[in-house]
Amino acid sequence: MTATVDRPYQLTLHPIHAVFLAGTIPLFLGAALSDIAYAYSYQIQWSNFSSWLIAGGLVFAGLAIVAALFGLTHAEGRGRRGGIYLALLLATWVLGFINALVHAKDAWAIMPMGLILSVIVTVIACAATGVRFSGRRVGGAQ
Repeated sequence: MTATVDRPYQLTLHPIHAVFLAGTIPLFLGAALSDIAYAYSYQIQWSNFSSWLIAGGLVFAGLAIVAALFGLTHAEGRGRRGGIYLALLLATWVLGFINALVHAKDAWAIMPMGLILSVIVTVIACAATGVRFSGRRVGGAQ
């Protein structure tokens, strides 16, 4: 009789990668909320807040992309879910960069495109985070 041992790959996310990925949501969400506040109040400082939050979100998204590229070398990063995750992260970064360019204009000129892009980038960042964290289990068999 032959005994077989099934040792599936450990599907864990490195803590630093998780911090980079999770850091994108509050920064891009804050930018969207700042754009909403600017749309209602026309206080230029809200536009400045949004620009800085977008810059921070781009830094975290870029670091998450680098971590995702390193993750492609492991079994957990390969496959369909890893490709979707990387594509969503790249879309987040590219649209976030376009959003940063829109926010570089005069404060009066960023509306409504800046608000629309901020909301879209936030939704895509949430989708990327959801795809990456989906399927994670604590303890037991997967």
